[in-house]
Amino acid sequence: MNGIREKMTRFMYGRYGADQLSRLYLGLAVVCLVLDLFVRHRFFYLAGFLLLVYGLYRSFSKNVSKMAAQNQKFLNWRYRSLAKWNHKKEHLAQRKVYCFYKCPGCGQKVRVPKGRGKIAITCPKCSTEFIKKS
Repeated sequence: MNGIREKMTRFMYGRYGADQLSRLYLGLAVVCLVLDLFVRHRFFYLAGFLLLVYGLYRSFSKNVSKMAAQNQKFLNWRYRSLAKWNHKKEHLAQRKVYCFYKCPGCGQKVRVPKGRGKIAITCPKCSTEFIKKS
């Protein structure tokens, strides 16, 4: 058992290994291959096979800098997507208490409390004043 671990360690020396993007590709490959079992469509089999091959290629690649750059782009995209999603969730949760308006001058979103009637709203970014019903 120890000999196999040592051989695997020597084989992986200088190779990139598994990262978040490789795990995503391998997970999507498994999903596609399982879907192929039920749907029996060539597309799922081919997509699963190609994702599996590319995920393993990334893991065993010796071009560490290129794979790290791809993973970093993926992580940045995922962070931005999650941040947008959380912002939208927060916005929806606040809709019961606040009204949201866009400033006619700069387009900045302005939050005002509901139930105050017609109020003069001053944009915090450009100081434009506009009147809206809350």
